[in-house]
Amino acid sequence: MTFVLYLINGVSLGSIYAIIALGYTMVYGIAKMLNFAHGDVIMVGAYVCFFAMSSFRLPPIIVVPLAAGVCAALGALIEAFAYRPLRQAGSLAVLITAIGVSYLLQNTALLLWKSNPRVFTSIVGTDVIKISGLPITYVTIITILTCVAIMAGLTIFTGKTKMGKAMRACAEDKNAASLMGINVNVTISLTFAIGSSLAAIAGALLCSAYPTLSPATGSMPGIKAFTAAVFGGIGSIPGAMLGGVLLGIIEIFAKAYISTQLSDAIVFAVLIIVLLVKPAGLLGKHAHEKV
Repeated sequence: MTFVLYLINGVSLGSIYAIIALGYTMVYGIAKMLNFAHGDVIMVGAYVCFFAMSSFRLPPIIVVPLAAGVCAALGALIEAFAYRPLRQAGSLAVLITAIGVSYLLQNTALLLWKSNPRVFTSIVGTDVIKISGLPITYVTIITILTCVAIMAGLTIFTGKTKMGKAMRACAEDKNAASLMGINVNVTISLTFAIGSSLAAIAGALLCSAYPTLSPATGSMPGIKAFTAAVFGGIGSIPGAMLGGVLLGIIEIFAKAYISTQLSDAIVFAVLIIVLLVKPAGLLGKHAHEKV
């Protein structure tokens, strides 16, 4: 019984990582950039939810779309002003810029809201239901269902819609896509916006499950979600979900059966082992360089 409960909690935590990892994998798959500021967008989304609920008394059904919209706009602005001028630059310049944007967001949050942790009110309440004798919170159920819905929605969006096909074309070859009439700048900007809106949703769910909010809230989940994206195969939407869920399960079981202090080390050790065996990740594909 306890094992199954740990498994469910692991899937729930992994679903949050998966939602964040989907943002990483979309941006990398299309723009070939690692947006390390993504974790701090999670924090911004959580703060938007917090103040919308505490100061303006807005219901969660309005709060979450509001946070997603704010973070989508933030993601598009970050892409336009920080990453777009560096599109032809080397990967090191982009990486340093991403780290700089991350510190900018964190320190701005410190100036505005200080470092004191705030108690976050769950967007779905704290009620618990029993399924076959297992006490499961509403947050756990909503988190898992949200992850599945987002995964299905993104799969349909990228496979069936005109803009989704444009994203796939840009992922294959930006220059060829541009020659075919696709606006590459708009496509990449939309990708950042979608990824950042997902970060806001993940932030609301994360702080609902672990109700503490501070300017550093998104740092470690962001790193773990990036790990999940690499674990599953960065650039692959199913890989991001698989990697996130597996990472959450590994972390929860490591905390339960080995050590809470060593759980993070175990998660990253598993990643190293997997990449030694499958360098492209579980569902990743080796990219053949064109000459």
